[in-house]
Amino acid sequence: MSALLVTASRGRQEARLGPVSAEAYRAFLASRTGSALAPGFLQCPSWGAVKNGWQAQLLGWGPGTGSRAGELSGVALVLLRQFPGTRKYFAYLPEGPVADWADPDLDGWLTPLLRHLRAAGAFAVRIGPAPDYRRWDAAALKAATGPGRRLADVLACEVDPLGAVVAERLRAHGWRRCGEDTDDGDAQPRHVFRVPLAGRTRDDLWSGLNQEWRRNIRRAAKSGVEVTVGGPAELAAFYRLLRITEERDGFRLGRSLAYYERQYAALNAEEPGRMKLYLARHQGEILAAHTMITVGRRVWYQTGASADHRREVRPSNALQWQMMLDAHARGAEVYDMRGVPSILDPDDRSFGLLRWKLGTGGQVVETLGEWETPLDGTANHTLYRAFQMYLARR
Repeated sequence: MSALLVTASRGRQEARLGPVSAEAYRAFLASRTGSALAPGFLQCPSWGAVKNGWQAQLLGWGPGTGSRAGELSGVALVLLRQFPGTRKYFAYLPEGPVADWADPDLDGWLTPLLRHLRAAGAFAVRIGPAPDYRRWDAAALKAATGPGRRLADVLACEVDPLGAVVAERLRAHGWRRCGEDTDDGDAQPRHVFRVPLAGRTRDDLWSGLNQEWRRNIRRAAKSGVEVTVGGPAELAAFYRLLRITEERDGFRLGRSLAYYERQYAALNAEEPGRMKLYLARHQGEILAAHTMITVGRRVWYQTGASADHRREVRPSNALQWQMMLDAHARGAEVYDMRGVPSILDPDDRSFGLLRWKLGTGGQVVETLGEWETPLDGTANHTLYRAFQMYLARR
């Protein structure tokens, strides 16, 4: 890891960016300052161990060297992918950096980051700013479904002013939103579904479910569906169900069993219980399995899988309800069900996933998505154009 330190002016204070230890990084995420920035699991140090084929760097901003958690004001997990046939790298910060996006001096965060990465051999950088952009309540979207309809056709219930400001600032400084107004340019989902938990009781959560969800949860309980938390030994069963789900629903994540085994080991080595595998059994057979990840007061339902048979006992509804209750019991502020399509056409195959999640009574949230910029220099700009063509051919 490079010992390079980059300095940029941030108001009256000199902020420096440089490598930090995993211990200092994790301590910052757990601190009051770090927690307030609501870091996601893709910016935890352990995520670098999950991603094969990428080199990971842990960076921190602070007035000193950034080697101690108390000195840090922000952190970033950077994944570097070498471009074939060159010694140059594409730098990716999934849902990062973990920074104060409300700071008017956005350059104070991003300028030292770009300088550091250019010196490290990167030709382009992709980031995932934290602020939300727009939100739609479940009731509004249910009323707006129809042939050919999409989220963009529906007036948002709320526009986040910070998200709008950050988007303007990024564009003004030459950053390009990946895919612009499509859903195809982001590696992480731009539209996610979130169920608010803060300030709500268990009864509030139950009343927030629609009638179909409540009926299915009762049916699962009456049918004898048992929900438990499994361990690494059950990952093979989860993966077998995932392949069935992919075939049934017409998608392919392209991940191996080894990927999930590595993810489970790395995340739980960092913090026991960070990743859990929930199982729904009926008559002794595992019919559904879902993964859940926790960082601070945020909880994510990451990946779900289910069998083709005995679907009438509704194991997935039972799993989600228990996961939601467990997230609520541990004091989580939000239960994030991750990606949803932007299609509101009931006849479109992909709408089924959104319809299922809408039944929980949460919100569809459009994040700012991912943003890219080539780094200074003609060679970097040329390589960036070649990289875009390379991705388009894959």
